[in-house]
Amino acid sequence: MDVEDHTDVVMHDGGILASTELDNADTSPDLSIKTEQNTEARASLAPALRGQGAKREMLDPREDLPRPPKFKHLPYVTAQTGLVYDVRMRFHVETYPAESDIHPEDPRRIHVIFEAFVNAGLAWRKGAEGPPDQYMGRIDARKVTKDEVCLVHTERHWDWIQSLASKSDEELEDELQHPGQYKQMDSVYLSPNTPFCAALSAGGAIEACRALLLGKVKNVFAVIRPPGHHAEREDVKGFCFYDNVSIAAKVCQQEFEHCRKVLVLDWDVHHGNGIQQAHYNDPNVLYISLHVHNDGTFYPELSYRDNRLPYGDRLHCGEGAGLGYNVNIPWRRHGMGDADYIYAFQQIVMPIASEFNPDLVIIAAGFDAAEGDMLGGCFVTPAGYAHMTHMLMSLAQGRVAVCLEGGYNLDSIARSACAVGRTLMGEPPDRLQGLEPVNSAVDDIKKVVRQQSKFWPCLHPKDVSARGPPQGERMHDVVRKWQATTLWDEYEMSPLFVHRESLSKSFDGQVLATSNYMDARPLLVILHDPPEMLASPDPRTGRVELHNTWLTDIVKTYVDWAAKEGFAVIDVNLPKHVTAIDDDQEHEEIDRVEHRTKEATELLSYLWDNYIELNEATHIFLMGTNTGHGAIVNFIKANEARAQRLSKVISFVEDVPLQSCKSATSDTLDGWYYGHSLVFVSDEHAFWSSDFARKIRKRFGRIFKSSAETMSEMLAAHKESVTDALLDETEDWQLTRPASPDEQQQLETELGQKSLPPLGNSALSALGHSNGNLASPGARKARFGMREESDVAEVIATIRRGQKQHWATAALDSVLSGNAAHN
Repeated sequence: MDVEDHTDVVMHDGGILASTELDNADTSPDLSIKTEQNTEARASLAPALRGQGAKREMLDPREDLPRPPKFKHLPYVTAQTGLVYDVRMRFHVETYPAESDIHPEDPRRIHVIFEAFVNAGLAWRKGAEGPPDQYMGRIDARKVTKDEVCLVHTERHWDWIQSLASKSDEELEDELQHPGQYKQMDSVYLSPNTPFCAALSAGGAIEACRALLLGKVKNVFAVIRPPGHHAEREDVKGFCFYDNVSIAAKVCQQEFEHCRKVLVLDWDVHHGNGIQQAHYNDPNVLYISLHVHNDGTFYPELSYRDNRLPYGDRLHCGEGAGLGYNVNIPWRRHGMGDADYIYAFQQIVMPIASEFNPDLVIIAAGFDAAEGDMLGGCFVTPAGYAHMTHMLMSLAQGRVAVCLEGGYNLDSIARSACAVGRTLMGEPPDRLQGLEPVNSAVDDIKKVVRQQSKFWPCLHPKDVSARGPPQGERMHDVVRKWQATTLWDEYEMSPLFVHRESLSKSFDGQVLATSNYMDARPLLVILHDPPEMLASPDPRTGRVELHNTWLTDIVKTYVDWAAKEGFAVIDVNLPKHVTAIDDDQEHEEIDRVEHRTKEATELLSYLWDNYIELNEATHIFLMGTNTGHGAIVNFIKANEARAQRLSKVISFVEDVPLQSCKSATSDTLDGWYYGHSLVFVSDEHAFWSSDFARKIRKRFGRIFKSSAETMSEMLAAHKESVTDALLDETEDWQLTRPASPDEQQQLETELGQKSLPPLGNSALSALGHSNGNLASPGARKARFGMREESDVAEVIATIRRGQKQHWATAALDSVLSGNAAHN
């Protein structure tokens, strides 16, 4: 193959915008020659002069002519944007390409970008209109040297890559860099041209940065392949052979005195593990990476030869002198877009980068976070990339080098790279649509801010653990102790012991029950998240003052209601973190939802086996919030027969997965669940934007869309619906149960306001004989003589349903008048 072949770069002309300069301006040096028509026209445009002695006169345009320039030109404005592109980098190809499965690292990637530059009028070729200096200035690529490569990689790494040139296609199919340590190469293909193309790619990155630092161009775009940010000290991986960006940074630091500090910004959707490794202890290279992490399950995590733990999380901040100069912004899920990336730039990237004050900015520009990319699964638009580039151009006196990394949708990388190229050449970025980041992105960014605030004064609020151990007690433990004390004082609720080793540590003191939980009465079991703490922290220090902190415990209102109605209650608090005995008092993350749901399910099964199933409850209600919802559904699916004893299941779902209740062995469980459930789902939940919401299946339960945003608001907004449903389920029991003291007093008040028929003092005295318990049949008959039992019961039921007082009064009038007629 002829490596000097350039024929494929010849393309048709793209449209070139005509100049917007006016060509018809009067440039005659003899300004004294004026026609009468011109004089009149100019006089009509001349402003009127006001004031004493003001005269109407013509302004001589010669007085407004600019003075001769003091300097030749403004170098940044008139300098070109550089372009590195060499068609020979396309010669790295698969030895045996599959006809139906094209490898993502397609040689056409760099060609479509160059073609887009030409068609957009950014890159020059023979036959283009206008002088070449109006286009990107071409910079020749060269092969990297061994000494340059060994600034980052080992000599053994260099030697192995060079050896590929002498191997046959058959040998390359079975070639391994480290035989015996794995069975196949990690996401790379090999060819005899690989050493040459990889050397051109790294050399092109070096020459791009050198041209920038030599002042030959104002900024530069290196359209190079194969990519490099996954290549480690002695490992090729993830389509990468040489760490192009790191090699270029270290070469320029050695060669140029005015290039001491380098910022490497990596917006590839994958973490640049190779770049991080190359500079992890270097305080003169600031590496910032925005990437999908998925809690350590997204490539390159779990792919390392040394089986290291997740390497791209926010806790990897550098080591030694480089501590604080490694900034990972890991997205815990796919789907991030312009708003999320721009928010990360505003909150983290630009503050830290401005404080670092680099001499050179290198963008590891992978475009696989672009909308349409098959590997990234994100939605960054060309305008989004342009805005990020525009912000970075404010650093290092505009010395920005863009080096291509990933990006595997040919259309997406062409449009995204073209937008970046236009911005480098001075065109303002297009407008962005919708700049509200998603909640998970805000959470991810704030966690990074808290972590990096230890090292960068520009970031606020500061991590409280940086001030040393607080020597105190975690608030969730304080709040639960307060809840236990309050519930004991008001309802004599005491802890239920959990005698299972795997659960006792997590739920010690978290399960409280009223003393009547074994009685023949309705039982309400509430599995809920801890109360919500609302605080307005100091914006600079992050301190939370008690007077700016509020505790919202809406679940307590459900306990109050249930106790008032005579229900037994078991209150289960599901902590988001379990305080260790030897707590180091540092910031702790919330335990994963999956782990918390599994523990809550195990706890519910234990409570059922040891407390609930053994009692004489007339009705059993399970109510769960977030994690409690998952625990209830899991319990029902695992215990279909026992679940038939449940009267009603109530769930509130805000920001956890909505569980479906479908059995692999029963065709009726989903129908039963639908008829016995109330499921309130937040309006902001992802369920409503999924395909499941188009036609909601019964297995999800009887779902109601809640307009409330937080769990506390949801519990408050739907309390009446829940309590009405529980009263309807227990209506028969309500008519026969003993009256509570409050109901008894209210009924006494109602009866005392009526003119009773003459039943005799003995009837009145019978009220005291029955200890005033009007709910018992004997007391009612003694009180009302021969009155119908059902009539008086209706009055009590009316009061218990919480209806207005005049309704109860009307009902009592009817009862009394009817009985008087009967007598």
